[in-house]
Amino acid sequence: LPRAATQGVSAGFFIQCRGSVARLAQRNYNSQHRSCCPGFRKPRPGGEEASDTRPKRPGVNLGRKKGAGRAVGLTCQFATMNVVFAVKQYVSKMIEDSGPGMKVLLMDKETTGIVSMVYTQSEILQKEVYLFERIDSQNREVMKHLKAICFLRPTKENVDYLIQELRRPKYSIYFIYFSNVISKSDVKSLAEADEQEVVAEVQEFYGDYIAVNPHLFSLNILGCCQGRNWDPAQLSRTTQGLTALLLSLKKCPMIRYQLSSEAAKRLAECVKQVITKEYELFEFRRTEVPPLLLILDRCDDAITPLLNQWTYQAMVHELLGINNNRIDLSRVPGISKDLREVVLSAENDEFYANNMYLNFAEIGSNIKNLMEDFQKKKPKEQQKLESIADMKAFVENYPQFKKMSGTVSKHVTVVGELSRLVSERNLLEVSEVEQELACQNDHSSALQVSIQSNLMSTYYV
Repeated sequence: LPRAATQGVSAGFFIQCRGSVARLAQRNYNSQHRSCCPGFRKPRPGGEEASDTRPKRPGVNLGRKKGAGRAVGLTCQFATMNVVFAVKQYVSKMIEDSGPGMKVLLMDKETTGIVSMVYTQSEILQKEVYLFERIDSQNREVMKHLKAICFLRPTKENVDYLIQELRRPKYSIYFIYFSNVISKSDVKSLAEADEQEVVAEVQEFYGDYIAVNPHLFSLNILGCCQGRNWDPAQLSRTTQGLTALLLSLKKCPMIRYQLSSEAAKRLAECVKQVITKEYELFEFRRTEVPPLLLILDRCDDAITPLLNQWTYQAMVHELLGINNNRIDLSRVPGISKDLREVVLSAENDEFYANNMYLNFAEIGSNIKNLMEDFQKKKPKEQQKLESIADMKAFVENYPQFKKMSGTVSKHVTVVGELSRLVSERNLLEVSEVEQELACQNDHSSALQVSIQSNLMSTYYV
């Protein structure tokens, strides 16, 4: 935006404050966290300053000293700014800090989604995490042989659940990680509840957002505004998610917002207030060009919502719907039981990673190539196993073959359904009308085409 249309409040990020989705465009990454306390009773192994140790009883101090924000340990000097990598680092650090042995990962509804977006269950199982539980589950068994890693949002509800948990602990030891800043009063309440001294560590790890792609995150907020004004609860959640993002990427940005939008202004002011209040957390090394947080209002963009999207990821999102990388295909005619819900993740699906930003025509061609590669490999696996060497080769290649088979089935089904919907809804013709409306001043011809093609009813359906 021109300087006259923006106003500085105090990295390139871009956030649609009405769509609750942010897109990133800035480089250099190093993850960040703050230690609230090294356990309520005992200092962290290796020693800590006296001011950081917790008293045995109330009077708990968060220890917000200068420089309290410390790097997670696993840093990436030359990596691009990557939100998937940031959250993944946090989860890895939690598990590493708990040490060897069998563990349970205790989460809430939101952090379950946060973790599932960056790690598969099989990947976490390899790190000795054998059980996944919700903090609000009432039917959990007592398992004193397990260590508990708690990754929770610092909400009042979660703090209350955690207090109940610490009063009657089901696991041998607890490593508690909050996804955002927690108040001193809440930490004090947790310390009072920990009468059996089972808490080993309490820290803040700022993974308080859904990492969709390396440069795209979401807060999964629907209907964040009441009219043209923020819903107070959603404004608070958006502020928390955005400041957590800045902390996880170690950015203290200059903030600019769209001056004509009251919603953008409110969000900018709230983010600035948090940065001012928690200034010690935002004391990062200054760069020659300061990072910029740019907040825009989607209400002033009438063109983008009008146009149909024609790239793979956007079409799937718009026509089928994606929820935390999961697609519900249960309504597809003749769908098999195994494909009623599929996962599209660029982290674990090479074909999707390579094609998610390509247009629909290219996807069709690449699907054909994928099928041809699969057909070439398929006959070899069906040959007779006449020797030990044949059996060994089959066993070694079978997992790759099985994975490729699943990939082919999934993408053929998804692309097939997209093609059916495009045809059923006349989206090619609709898109042509949309382009005319967006690019031409004279809309009469577009209206005539829509009437002749009987598209209006289809378009509004």
